[in-house]
Amino acid sequence: MTLLSFLGFTIFAAVLTFFITRRDEKGSTEGFFLGGRSLTYPVIAGSLLLTNLSTEQMVGLNGAAFKDGLCVMAWEVVAVIALVLMALFFLPKFLKAGITTVPQFLENRFDRSTQTLANMIFLVAYAFILIPIILYSGAVGFAQMLDLKNLTGITEPVSLLGTSVDPDTVILWGTVFMIGIMGALYSRFGGLKTLATLDTINGVGLLVGGFMIVWFALNRVSDGEGVLKGFQMLKEANPDRLNSIGTAKTSVPFSTLFTGVALLNLFYWCTNQQIIQRTFGASSLAEGQKGVLLTGLLKLLGPIYLVLPGIVAYHLFAKDGIANDQAYGTLVREVLPSHLTGFFAAVMIGAILSSFNAALNSTSALFSIGLYHHVINPRGTDEQMVRAAKIFVVCIAIAAMCTAPLLKGQESIFAYLQDMNAIYFIPIFAVVLVGMLHARVPARAAYYAMLLGLVMIAVKYFVPGVAAVVDRAFVYNFHFLGFVFATLVVFMLAWGAVAPRAVPWKLETATPIDMTPWKGAPLASLVLIVIVIAIYAAFASF
Repeated sequence: MTLLSFLGFTIFAAVLTFFITRRDEKGSTEGFFLGGRSLTYPVIAGSLLLTNLSTEQMVGLNGAAFKDGLCVMAWEVVAVIALVLMALFFLPKFLKAGITTVPQFLENRFDRSTQTLANMIFLVAYAFILIPIILYSGAVGFAQMLDLKNLTGITEPVSLLGTSVDPDTVILWGTVFMIGIMGALYSRFGGLKTLATLDTINGVGLLVGGFMIVWFALNRVSDGEGVLKGFQMLKEANPDRLNSIGTAKTSVPFSTLFTGVALLNLFYWCTNQQIIQRTFGASSLAEGQKGVLLTGLLKLLGPIYLVLPGIVAYHLFAKDGIANDQAYGTLVREVLPSHLTGFFAAVMIGAILSSFNAALNSTSALFSIGLYHHVINPRGTDEQMVRAAKIFVVCIAIAAMCTAPLLKGQESIFAYLQDMNAIYFIPIFAVVLVGMLHARVPARAAYYAMLLGLVMIAVKYFVPGVAAVVDRAFVYNFHFLGFVFATLVVFMLAWGAVAPRAVPWKLETATPIDMTPWKGAPLASLVLIVIVIAIYAAFASF
């Protein structure tokens, strides 16, 4: 039943996506990377949500909740503030510029050198950080949910090339390659609209499945006496884990919500190519704003299925000594009936493929538009650029499949992801923000600010002895990231004051879509912010 329900939903989603998008044009760069600028708000919201909700979220964030409790909901709830800013401030500028990638905007605002540097930073980060983490966390979660060790019968060490390999490693490598090959095929033969449509179908399944896990888990806590009874028992047994205010001992202390946590959320939802490429394909500014704000509304539900299950897992399994990142998979396997386990595993595969495909599609756009068209073949046609992108997708997918299993052994894959992301999140966000707000900051200031930010954060992470000094000065790493951001902003503003750009930059309209904003955007944004504050207040205990 587990395998049948898994295969049934997987095939259903793939076939339905094929029939919906089979006539879409995918031979041009606009068709392949932006879905022909035809995406409407439900598709944008569904795709944004599922691109975000991969297993580094489902497995990683629930694993963080297993360790620290409700305070890790900051990664979901604070994200709503970032989405409001995306809808009202960043998105209108990006769409007006008619761009396909964030580095293109930097070329428009600054120069080709700034674009090339940002392009290379994104490519290296996606190839060696983001995509391998997506594959690794997906494989771990999938193997735990379906109990692949027993399902496949691989319970003893296997001899490979004369070396004895433990069964967990064999399962990990096999699952990584299975997911990687499926994702590469989707990304290779489909365009952005194909991926966005598949995301929307899987997104519905993911929300249903996520709430289903919570239902069965809380019923397990109450021994079948109901969800409300289970939640009440959970609160009484673990009051310290249902506090929205993070302490110094948690991964998200409350004060960091206003420094590094806020900045990482702002980059992720406002300037991260993998995420916002979905919004670049909007059929109009109004549709894009509706899609982004609907995503914000859906993110408010995130703590229910991305944090609460981790707390339930702590209540049920902490005594068993399981690792943080095993908590969610163990909970799913233990509380779901077998016929539903397969369905949820299929939905999770969809979530994994969504993030994997989004990263591959964004990486191929960065390569094709940023490097192939500018450096390798400046006279290349649209068809040649798409062909180069598809070849590059395969190469990156293979590289990620080979490196993902090497991440095994991290204490928390979610914490590792946030640390690694910060290396490039902070410098690029600082440059984009200053570029939008100050028309006289010159290109050289932005170029050197990006380099300075990369060096400052990398030195802190990788040079022995520096981390201890920085931690004593800033207490939390997130405060250090806030300091780096402030340093870069002051650096660029000072340069702009001393040696300003000769002619102030002006954003010219270069898009064929309707740029009329959605009239309901300000009110919807205000409502979302009020709900964010209310959620924190409801669970706060200082």
